[in-house]
Amino acid sequence: MKKYISNLISNFGWDFPSESLTVTLIHLLLIVTICFVVYWITKTIILNRVHRFAAKTETKWDDLLIKEHFFKRLSGILPIAIIIYTVSSILENYKAIIPYLNSILETLLAIAFMRLIISFINALQNYLGTKEKYKDKPLQSYTQLTKIVIYIFFGIIIFSVLTGKTPMFFLTAMGAMSAILLLIFKDTILGFIGSIQLAANDMVRIGDWISMSKYGADGTVIEINLATIKVRNFDLTITTIPTYSMISDSFKNWRGMEESAGRRIKRALNLKVSSVKFCSPQLITDLKEITLIKSYIVEKQEEIRLYNEKNNLKNDLKPNGRSLTNVGIFRIYVEEYLKQNANINTDLTCMVRQLAPNEKGLPIEIYAFSKNKQWVIYESIIADIFDHLLAIVPSFELEIFQNPTGSDFKKIIK
Repeated sequence: MKKYISNLISNFGWDFPSESLTVTLIHLLLIVTICFVVYWITKTIILNRVHRFAAKTETKWDDLLIKEHFFKRLSGILPIAIIIYTVSSILENYKAIIPYLNSILETLLAIAFMRLIISFINALQNYLGTKEKYKDKPLQSYTQLTKIVIYIFFGIIIFSVLTGKTPMFFLTAMGAMSAILLLIFKDTILGFIGSIQLAANDMVRIGDWISMSKYGADGTVIEINLATIKVRNFDLTITTIPTYSMISDSFKNWRGMEESAGRRIKRALNLKVSSVKFCSPQLITDLKEITLIKSYIVEKQEEIRLYNEKNNLKNDLKPNGRSLTNVGIFRIYVEEYLKQNANINTDLTCMVRQLAPNEKGLPIEIYAFSKNKQWVIYESIIADIFDHLLAIVPSFELEIFQNPTGSDFKKIIK
């Protein structure tokens, strides 16, 4: 090529102060032009066809490679490789600058390859994130660690190229500086260990609802990486938790509830103790009109009658013999009401229990599970149940306990 350019200059009769320098410059200009042409062809023609082909395919993999500029960065490698391959022959008369130029070009090539690999890793992470199998896995933690390793690897290569030292020299130096490196990357190392333990023990996944009072977190996990775990709270704030803290501290994961057949309802009505009493004949007659407990009352009356007759007990005075109480019938009513409620999963525990009386009355607690576990619907189910129970309580001649208010004291004063 050089001889051809030299002959061409002689044929045209051009006169330059230094023919060798002129030939070299023209040769360089020609190679640079070829590189630009190659880059333009790959970037505009080939990449456009790749984009059109990717748009027609059903797979998302090629779309993600395009999104992460994988092919664009791939097209930038060829021009650098052409220059590296030809620079020695072009500058054979200027051998002093060849090592420096080669160092720069090889550094650029290493950076180009590093960016190409990083874009491939990003595309792979996004692709695996679309798979149901990997959606809840801490992919970002693994990709971040991989990127760190790649940065260190290419960093050693670049320093080796620029300084003329072997990569083993820098690895040895890094071994001597291991204590300092451990100190610098302490959080990264702990985070990586934490993310591995979280994944291996399946302690938390992306999409899990967790509660961690130490950090004020109560919401959905939206990101798991080497350093932190991000939680979107129900008030739409974001809480950032150190990854290793999920191993060293305790937290509550609600995944078990979400994967189960129901969400627990555990709430009590506080009845005024003074309203608890034995049922009068009239109250029993009135309560028999309620379909849910009619058969229970009839069966219980017959059981009590037989018991009292057998033991020769007369219950004209209530302490003598057995009698029905309004709170006992009310408890059975609530049980039957829950069993008839289509929103309650009766395959799981469903009971109404009486807790120990306290300063707020007699608690009648519902312990059951709703079929629907979504928060809004779950709260609506609970509200519907207790709306009904609060309205039906007076029918049993019971009263709900409530602390005195200002209007109560006004009535007393009047």
